[in-house]
Amino acid sequence: MIMLEKPRLNREVEGWRGLDDPTQLAERIRLLKSRHMTALNNYVEGLRAVFGDVPNFDPFDGGVEARLLVLLETPGPSTAGIRFTSRDNPTGTARNLRSLFSLAQINRADTAIWNAVPWVLGRNGGRLRAPSRSDIAAAALELPKLLSLFPHLTTIILAGKTAARFETETSRRRPDIQVNLMPHPSPVYVNTSPNIFADMTGVFQRVAESLRR
Repeated sequence: MIMLEKPRLNREVEGWRGLDDPTQLAERIRLLKSRHMTALNNYVEGLRAVFGDVPNFDPFDGGVEARLLVLLETPGPSTAGIRFTSRDNPTGTARNLRSLFSLAQINRADTAIWNAVPWVLGRNGGRLRAPSRSDIAAAALELPKLLSLFPHLTTIILAGKTAARFETETSRRRPDIQVNLMPHPSPVYVNTSPNIFADMTGVFQRVAESLRR
């Protein structure tokens, strides 16, 4: 098993600082060279060669040692020169994810976060466009490679309608893992009903229990 260079965890407790903090960004960039990130970095570089702008995995997470993969939908808007798919981004979606992980008490070293369509989509009328059928089809072709990067994976959370479209293929490719569906943690969805966040919390708690077994 690869030994991780483990960063400080529980940053919410210590005084959370997000990736809009230059020191946090610099530490992420430094940790990209860690051994638990090598295979993920190679995967990302391969995507960039075909699809262009693709954020990095967050090296504060578990990398290839992750047992839980949370698959969101698409990268959100950002002006950062170097981007990460991370719970520590200064966004409402990331804030909700931090709360879900914290409430479920899931060890950060057991996790990885990614997007179903991992490349940054073009803009349509000033806003990032929704993924097209061709985006979904191309992402589905990349799914087997993504899943193969995590040999210790036991469960995956597909968050949002785009990620949910990969449920059948995920189960077929990795029948050894538990597949969980939930709404996307964006405030656009979460704030429409108090029941939505409660449902998400239930999903994360069930996943946490399975990870502890």
